[in-house]
Amino acid sequence: MTSRNPRDSRLRLVRPRPLAAASRAVTQRRTRRPAPRPPEGTPPPAELARMARTGLADAARVARWADAALRPGRGGAASDGRGTLSDTTAERAAADLGLTPAQVRADWDTARLAGLVEVHGDSARPGWRLRAWDRDDSAVLRGWVALFDAWSLAYPEPEEHEHAAVAEVVSAMPQVLSFLQLSAGPVPFEQLLDLLDQRVTELRTERCEVPYGPQAEPVEVPAGRPGGVFGIPGERLAEDTPLSPLLDWALHALASVGALTCADGQATLTPLGSWAVWVKLEQICVAAQSPAGNIEQNAEDMLRGCAQLRPNAARAEYRAWLAARTVGSAVTELLDAARGDDALLRGLAFEALRVVGAPAEPDVRAVAEATPLRPYALLWLAEHDGHDPEDAHEVLTREESTWLWVDTAAAVADHGEAPLLVRHLESAVQPTVPALLDEVRAVGHPRTVQVLVALAAAHPDPALARAVRRAAFQVHTGGS
Repeated sequence: MTSRNPRDSRLRLVRPRPLAAASRAVTQRRTRRPAPRPPEGTPPPAELARMARTGLADAARVARWADAALRPGRGGAASDGRGTLSDTTAERAAADLGLTPAQVRADWDTARLAGLVEVHGDSARPGWRLRAWDRDDSAVLRGWVALFDAWSLAYPEPEEHEHAAVAEVVSAMPQVLSFLQLSAGPVPFEQLLDLLDQRVTELRTERCEVPYGPQAEPVEVPAGRPGGVFGIPGERLAEDTPLSPLLDWALHALASVGALTCADGQATLTPLGSWAVWVKLEQICVAAQSPAGNIEQNAEDMLRGCAQLRPNAARAEYRAWLAARTVGSAVTELLDAARGDDALLRGLAFEALRVVGAPAEPDVRAVAEATPLRPYALLWLAEHDGHDPEDAHEVLTREESTWLWVDTAAAVADHGEAPLLVRHLESAVQPTVPALLDEVRAVGHPRTVQVLVALAAAHPDPALARAVRRAAFQVHTGGS
């Protein structure tokens, strides 16, 4: 029975699920695309996972040693915010594992890049992939793809070259890798160097960095000039020579993560490398076939498009959108969208940041003090730290939970239906409607009046609706 007395109105306590209802209110069914099949000859996932485990065995060994030897509170990582092993810890690990400190550090860096170790502030801890390493092939493959994505960090870049030139080569290498994948076999270094040169030229042209003024005549390099580490031929024009050592470095770095092999003046993708490049290409193809064309949209428009999708389809769009951007720029765009006035986009932005995962942690932690984003950021960090999503709300204070309730109600009011707003009332942490109204008025959310007016108009209980409308008037006039 519904009480007519608002002072006695009780709320059924349920676990808060921020924006879950709001996003469901604006979803629509979408035709599923058949699951893509990898190219013929690609080993099955179990075999790929075995290869990945073999390639990352040393990194997993060091990560397991750290898990056993460096329990919370014992230290072990330097306080530089990057989870770097201290000299003492590296030497201790080397003695225990029969390695040199340099090998330990290299394996530790690989473990971090593959997600076997996660860095949180000034400390590091075992990642979830390490826990699932022996039983979950998908976790192993995701770890290897994370290492593949970070290939440019896995091997020191040439110090004698400008960072801008290195960045150009890193930006151009996806096209080189795609060519290797489509070739399905060895490709001569000279051909790769020509392709790299073309792509770098395109990048410079896109930035309007077209050479102007009188150009020097090209000087031919003697044929006897030695090549690089992988024997890239030296008989190139002088204007092309800076790319030769940079390609050499890129191939060396990709070989160090197990993505390709180099021999006899040719490069060949390994089965793992070929599969990973195919996965990346498939992500782009999925996004290109999206009805909303989300891959080309900015973050705000992408999120609005994803508001029309079911959760699984939306996550697929997030992954495709992220795959086409650098992590740093994508996270910045998402947080900028979250700072806007649309509460639904705020919640969806943090859903997209959940897809980003660990690389987004520093930026999310940095906005945890900003009032509009704080509850979302705290929930994100709690889930990232291992809390069950159903229980993550426990990290919020009563005031933060109330602010989030109002923000979610604003999203429902803007994008949902009246019955959904009424059901949202049940997710409040306050046990009674009067207590909820008192705390909603005190929390100072900028949309409080609009939310209360919409709730009063939607609720079928006349007495409760009057109480809510009175509270809206008091907030509007500043009364009590």
